[in-house]
Amino acid sequence: MADARHLVVGRLRKPHGLKGEITLFPLTDDPATVFAPGRQVWIVDLEGTEVGGPFEVERSRDYHREWLLKMRGIEHRDAWEPWRGLFLGAPVDTLAPPDGDEVYLHELEGFAVRREDGTPLGLVSAVYEMPGGLMLEVQGPKREFMLPYRKEFVVQVDRQARKLTVAPPEGLIDA
Repeated sequence: MADARHLVVGRLRKPHGLKGEITLFPLTDDPATVFAPGRQVWIVDLEGTEVGGPFEVERSRDYHREWLLKMRGIEHRDAWEPWRGLFLGAPVDTLAPPDGDEVYLHELEGFAVRREDGTPLGLVSAVYEMPGGLMLEVQGPKREFMLPYRKEFVVQVDRQARKLTVAPPEGLIDA
């Protein structure tokens, strides 16, 4: 499992108390399951590289808008200092898959993009998190274009077929 792909599920904040707990900002919609006792997590840096772990969650609990975690074998708050501000990752195969037309952002690169009538428009080459929301960079047959990842433009997501059906704004493709 050490070579499994890990998804970031939380950002480590600061040690809490004296007995090895740490506060964590959850980056998952199901922290009670992801941080359940017995689950294994890894510490991941900003480049997505594992820098620590695996750690086994000994106990966890909701704490204001964050979570408190205690890992088996970490008994002092000082043990967390080298990893403060880094991230916790969990293996993809231990997490619940996305529901319905949901998709992990890292999966979007390479998705085929088609109009509702089936006309191919290109392939997703990058995903950008912008202040106004997610933007998809699509490499088309003549040029690339940016498409907002919004319900009114992305009308269907087929994760199995790696395909997006879109209704692009008027003039976006032809401009």
